[in-house]
This record gives sequence, structure tokens and C-alpha cells, in this order.
Amino acid sequence: MSRSACSKKIPVLVIFAPTACGKTAAVSRLFSDNSSSPFSQKAEIINADSMQVYKGLNIGTAKPDPSFLSHLPHHLIDIVSPKEQFGTGEFVRLADAAAEDIYSRGKLPVVCGGTAFYIRNFLYGLPVTPEADPLIRKNLQARLAAEGGEALRRELEGIDPESASKINQNDDYRVVRALEVYYSSGKPLSFYELPSTFRSGYSFCILNLERPREELYERINKRVELMFSQGLVDEVKNLLASGVSPSDPGMQAIGYREFFMSGSGFPHSYTEADIEYFNRLIQRDSRHYAKRQLTFFKPIKEAVCIPADSFNSMEDKIGQFFNQFT
Repeated sequence: MSRSACSKKIPVLVIFAPTACGKTAAVSRLFSDNSSSPFSQKAEIINADSMQVYKGLNIGTAKPDPSFLSHLPHHLIDIVSPKEQFGTGEFVRLADAAAEDIYSRGKLPVVCGGTAFYIRNFLYGLPVTPEADPLIRKNLQARLAAEGGEALRRELEGIDPESASKINQNDDYRVVRALEVYYSSGKPLSFYELPSTFRSGYSFCILNLERPREELYERINKRVELMFSQGLVDEVKNLLASGVSPSDPGMQAIGYREFFMSGSGFPHSYTEADIEYFNRLIQRDSRHYAKRQLTFFKPIKEAVCIPADSFNSMEDKIGQFFNQFT
């Protein structure tokens, strides 16, 4: 692939799908070096899963294993400690750099994941919000320590219910940021909307992979059961033993935070009944998250909806896009 005279824009294929829909199977079938697809070895993946960026969070995030990654290069996986906050701004900055690098080497950048706000901000750009006010932030962080995240969340729900509805439970960082914006500017975070047009410098092809709702939920339930059989409990214990805290950003992910919601005393004392309870909680939270993913991605009208197993349809659409830049 080369930059043609007819286009100075970087072509980027975007593949979005809710959790457990089959994104990994799709990109493997389309782009892996052991695939028979016409696009084999012609693309590299930019991860758009907000929790696969964290080191050590492997089973609970369904992170591609090293063997798979050896056949299909991925970017933005295993790049930060679970103790560090990794936000949308960092994602967009690093995804931009990765897309430019991939395209400069003659391959197609493919942004693939289920974190809809990552993808939407990559497509449209970041909304212009007030700069951080150190004094307001310090005050809010002190209140967080003294009053707890739930109290601040209730406060945000009263001030800016739209933003509060988009923030995952226990994501104290984003709750504090939303309150900071309000107290700095007098306007809710939802006031600062995304731009309405795609960013210049890119040409996008957007695929939204779909499955019937009940089928998707069944796949989610089975995936969670598989995670436990693969050693999810030991993974969480090992993270804690390494010094990661239940309150650290990485541990707010679905598949990890549930271990600390039951009052069971995990990891020091727990029973088989607790493990089954964790399993059900993760299944429930994953189903709810999938529903939110679909809602949050729905406004992107340019996305082409394709059944998740319709690989021929994907190849046809990608081929039409790919041929514009070869």
C-alpha cells in the first residue's frame, strides 16, 4: 500500500463490536499471516479495548495470547501498569502515532475493539474541555478519599446525569474529571460535545459487527465460564500479590472489580459459593456492558453493520476500501 496522488489521507479500517461478539476471530480470519484471506499480512491492529492496555490483565480482558500476536501484530497492548490511569486522550495520541507508522510501512491500520468512546474520539477528535484546575482537582481527590466514590457519583448524577450514565461503576477517575469540568467552567461535561465531522487526515471505513442479542449474551456467559477455567481467580490473586490494589485503575475492569464487591474477604478467605457468585456478577456486568457499548456506538451512522460471521461480506467491503489506496 502506498500513498497515492489521489489521496493524502491515511486510510484506517475501524472494526467495532461488543464484548464476546467475535472481533479476534474476525481479524484473525482477515489479516493473520496464516490466513487464506487476500488481506493476509497486509494490516496491523491498533487495540481499542481500554483494559487490554494494562499489563497482567490477560484472562479477564480476553487479551490475545502471544502465539496469536506472533501471527498478527497488535499495537497498544500491555503498555501501562494497572496502577496507572490511561485515558481517551492518551489513546488517541498513541493510536495516531501507530496509524502513521503502520501506513508508512505499506500496511493498513486497523483500529479494532469494543471501547466505543475510544473509537468515537479517534474518529471525531477530542472535545475541547477546560484545562485541569489543580486546586479543584486536589479538593475533589481529598473528598474522594474522605467520602468515597459513590458519594461523588451521586453528586455527578445530580449535576450531569448524561455524563454519569456513560461512566462505568467504580470509575472514580472519570467521575472526578467530570466534576472538575463542571466546577471549573460552570458547565457539565456533556456540554462539551464531540465534533460532528470526522477528523481530517484520515479516510475511514467503519464496520460494526453484529450478533442477535440472545446469541451474544450466551457467548458472554460461556466466555466468563472459560475465563474461570483458564485461571482467572489465580490471575487476580497474582495481581494483588504483585502490589496492585483493588482501587487501582486496571482493577476497575469488568472481570476484576467483581472479586471485591461481595464482602467475601477475597483473596484471604473465600468459598466455592463465592467463586460462583463472582462468575454470575461478571456475566451480568458483561451483558450490561455489551448493551451500553451498542448504545454508545449507535450514533455513528457511517458504520456498516455486518453479521460477525459473514467474513465474505467483510472481505468485500474491505476490498472496496483497500483498492482505493493501492
